[in-house]
Amino acid sequence: MSMQSPLGYGIPEETARVAQAAFPKGNLYMQMQAELGMIYTNAQFASLFSSTGQPAQDPARLALILVMQELEGLSDRQAADAVRSRIDWKFALALELTDPGFDASVLSEFRGRLITGELEMQLLDTLLTLLQERGLLVPRGKQRTDSTQILAAIRTINRLELVIETVRHALNRLAVVDPNWLWPRIQDGWLERYELRAENSRLPKEDTKRQALAAQVGADGFALLTAVYMPDTPTEVRHEGAVEILRQVWIQQYYGLAELPHWRNDADVPPPGQLIHSPYDLQARYSSKRGVPWVGYKVHYSETCECERPNLITNVLTTAATIPDDMVLPAIHTSLAAKGLLPAEHLVDCGYTNADNLLRSQTKHGVRIIGPVADDPSWQARAGEGFAKANFTLDWERQIAICPMGKQSYSWLPNIDATKVGSFQVRFSRADCSACPTRAQCTKAKVEPRILFLQSREEHEALQSARDYQQTDVFKTEYALRAGVESLMSQGMRAFDLRKSRYIGCAKTHLQHILIAVAINIVRLVAWWREARQTPPRISAFARLATLA
Repeated sequence: MSMQSPLGYGIPEETARVAQAAFPKGNLYMQMQAELGMIYTNAQFASLFSSTGQPAQDPARLALILVMQELEGLSDRQAADAVRSRIDWKFALALELTDPGFDASVLSEFRGRLITGELEMQLLDTLLTLLQERGLLVPRGKQRTDSTQILAAIRTINRLELVIETVRHALNRLAVVDPNWLWPRIQDGWLERYELRAENSRLPKEDTKRQALAAQVGADGFALLTAVYMPDTPTEVRHEGAVEILRQVWIQQYYGLAELPHWRNDADVPPPGQLIHSPYDLQARYSSKRGVPWVGYKVHYSETCECERPNLITNVLTTAATIPDDMVLPAIHTSLAAKGLLPAEHLVDCGYTNADNLLRSQTKHGVRIIGPVADDPSWQARAGEGFAKANFTLDWERQIAICPMGKQSYSWLPNIDATKVGSFQVRFSRADCSACPTRAQCTKAKVEPRILFLQSREEHEALQSARDYQQTDVFKTEYALRAGVESLMSQGMRAFDLRKSRYIGCAKTHLQHILIAVAINIVRLVAWWREARQTPPRISAFARLATLA
C-alpha cells in the first residue's frame, strides 16, 4: 500500500453546517477539532508506507480514529461504523457527509504498522508538542508517577489446562502450516484430547487421574517435538512459533524422556515470574501487589500537577508484571528528557525511591525525587529496640565504624557475600561483641560478631537523609500532591477500562495505553477550555464535620 494523501485538511462546508445544526453547543469532538485541528499529519507516518501501490487510507485520520475509538471504548467494527454514520466524527475527521468510510480491518492493520515501525509513541508526543507550543505544558515543573496492574487478554488457567492448551495450539498451527505433514503423525487419542479447548470442568477431579492425564499429555508433547525435529521435517514446520512455545513449556513443566513424563516438583519449577502462563501470550507474567495476584503487565503513567495548568499525561511505559517500579524510573526520565519535559520535582511512592534513583535523577537529569524511602529492613530497625545501621557512627575517610557502645570496627572490606546487599562488609571484633552487655540488641548470632553491610557512601547518606527528611512536616506538605495521581488511575480504570488489555502481547498493550493517555488528555483539555480551573478535591460529608469543630 502507498500513501498518496493531501498534506492538510479542511472541514467541508456541508459537514460543518450539518454538525453545527445538530450540535449548536458543540461537543467533545467538535471542540477538539476547533482547538487542535487534525492533530496528526500524514508526513509523520510516511515511513510506514511504500511510495507505490494501491493508495492507503490517510494515516493522519487513522491515528485520530484510534484515539476516538479509545475515547468511547469501541471495537474496530463499531469505530468503522461511526466513521460512516456519525456527524460529529465526520466533522472531527474533516470528511464529506457522503464519505463511505473503510473496512474495519484497516484499523488493525494500521496498529500493526505503528508497532512494526516503532511510531506508537508519536500518537502521544505529537499532542504534547502542540500543547508545549500553546504553553499548556512546560518543562521543569512538577510531575507525579504511579503504576497499576494490567490483566492480559488471556484466560487464567492451571498447569494441566496449560499443557493441554499448548499441545492443542501447536497442533492447530501445524494443521494450517503443513496439514499433509501432520496428518500421518497424529496418534490415537489426540483428537479426543485436543479437539476442544481445555476446560477444568471437563478434566478429571481425582488427583491420581489428573496426574495420569498430565503424564499422557507430556508424552504427546514429546512425541510431537520428536517428530518435528527429525531431519526430513520441512523448514516451515520446524520454525513454526507454536512448536517453540511447546518446547519451552515442556522444559518448564516436565522431567525428560528417560521415563514416562511427569510434573516437575515445586522446587524445580521456575519462579512464577518466569513461567509461561498461556501459549497465546508469552509475555504475560504472574505477579502480585498488596496481596492481589494477576497475570499480565504493569503500566506507569506520569502526569503534570501544576495548579495553573491542566493535569496532562506526559509519559507512558508498559512493562512485564514482574519488573519492579524502581527499575523503570531511569527509563521514564530518559523518555521525558527526549521530549524536553523533565520536571524539576518528581513525586513518586516508595516503590520508585531506591538510593541509586535518588542520586542518578539529581546528578544526570537535575530532577529532585520527592517520595518516601523504604525503612531499614533489618530486625534491629523493625524491633525499635535494637541497634540498626543508623545507630552506628561511620567514619568514611578512615573506614571505621563505631558502635553505640563506643567500640570500633575490626575490618572494613569490599563485600564478597552475594547474598547480602551492599558494597562494603564491616566486621567488629569477636572479643568486643562477646563481652558486650547489649549484644542481644545488636545481633542474634551465637558466636559471630556484628557485621554491617553498607552501600557506597553516597547511597548510604542519600538514604539516611531521605529517611530523616520524610519525618518532617515540610515533606508531608510537599508529598501530599502525589495523592492526586490516584484520580488519574481511577479515570483510566473507570472511563477507559485501563486494567484490561484488549490485545495480545506487550507491544499492542503498550499501544493501547498510549491511546488511553491521549484520550484522557483530550478529555481533560476540553474540560479545561470550557472552565479553566482545577476541580477541588472531594471531601465526604462525614469528613466535613471535622472542619466545623
